[in-house]
Order: sequence, then C-alpha cells, then structure tokens
Amino acid sequence: MRRNRHAERRGFVAAGGLLAALPLLAGLPLLGGCSGLLPGSGPAPALYRLSPKSTFPPDLPKVRWQLVLETPVADAGVNSARIALTRSPHQIEYYARANWTDRAPAMFQTMMIESFENSDRIVSVGRESLGLRADFVLKSELREFQAVYDGPGAPVVWVGLALKLVEMPRREIVAATDIKAQVRAEADTLDAVIRAFDRASGDVLKDLVIWVLDEGEAAYQRSDPTGVSLQG
Repeated sequence: MRRNRHAERRGFVAAGGLLAALPLLAGLPLLGGCSGLLPGSGPAPALYRLSPKSTFPPDLPKVRWQLVLETPVADAGVNSARIALTRSPHQIEYYARANWTDRAPAMFQTMMIESFENSDRIVSVGRESLGLRADFVLKSELREFQAVYDGPGAPVVWVGLALKLVEMPRREIVAATDIKAQVRAEADTLDAVIRAFDRASGDVLKDLVIWVLDEGEAAYQRSDPTGVSLQG
C-alpha cells in the first residue's frame, strides 16, 4: 500500500504504454480515460527549461580558438522533450503533462553554448549548422538525463555526458572524459525535481566548460607553440 501511495503522488506515464497515473501536481488533471489519449484533447503539458551556467573560476584561460558544439547524441529514451524518470534499471517512464521546451539533447546543446558565452573566455562558439571555421569540435553523448526513484520519497536526478574534443582539421581526438552529477530533489514534487535537474545540469556545464577550455588550450599550444593565451 505504501508503494501505491507514492506512485499516486508522483504521477508518471510508462514509456510506450497507455498507463497514466495521477499527476505530480494536484492542479494537473488525470490522463486516464479514452478522451485523455486522443491527440489535442485535455490541457497542454506544462513546459520547463533549464538555465545555463554563468559563474566560473577567474583563472580560466582566455583562448583565441573557435569551438563548434555538435548536438549531443542520446538513446531514444532520453532523445525526447518528455521528462524522463526511472523506477528500475530496465524501464523508462515520463512525468505526466510536463515537457521540456525542446528535445533534451537540443536543449542541452543550447545550454552548453550559452555557458561558454557566459564564461567570456572564448573567441567564438556555436552550432555546427552555423558553418564556423572550427579549431575544435566537441562531440558529446547525453547518457543520463532522468530522475531516478531509488526508494520511497524524493528522486535523485542524474545528468551525465561523455565528451570527445576533436582538433580540426586533422580530426584527431585530443581529449576525452565523462562528466556526471547527481542531485536529490528536495521533495517529491515536479517543481522540486526541475530544480534538481537545474542544479545537476549546472554542475555538469561548469565542469564541461572548464575541461574544454583547459584541454583545448593545451592542445592548441602543442600545435602552435608560438600562440599565447589572451589575458584579462
């Protein structure tokens, strides 16, 4: 009986099934019933977005090279605008009536670009579609982006990226790493879960920017020993 009460309080939809449980927020209606499954019926889902990182260590190198960020790849369970949750290692579910503003990989790419811009330590950064002359390309895989219910109570949000920094035009991988963060939500409510996503994503974004600038500058100096990092 305790497990059922927790499930009713959270609200989730099985990934590929028709099951709809009680919504996470009391103000959201039930998804159950045939009419709730028809396209265009019922209220639109609430939309959520996360914030880029804006604070960084003052000793980051200021670099003169350009960076292109490819859209992170992700498996089908994460490559969605739906907000993912797991209660077992073998099943992905989604919060009812709640979406990200974009597919998770595209949203994360935007946050990465804005975080680099906020650092004010790089000449140019952008998407591959802009046609920038890139000195480096960052390839990434969004491996974790879900709330994990590991027991009764509030979930833990997992955010994880696998990164490869590729030097151009040789297309040589000069550095690779994994960056992960886990933040437990303050409560088993959607607002608290979104805040945990924001904190975990911010931790990953901060470490990502620091890692790329440090590793990229080291590789750039090896390729062009006469180059000097910008100061200030």
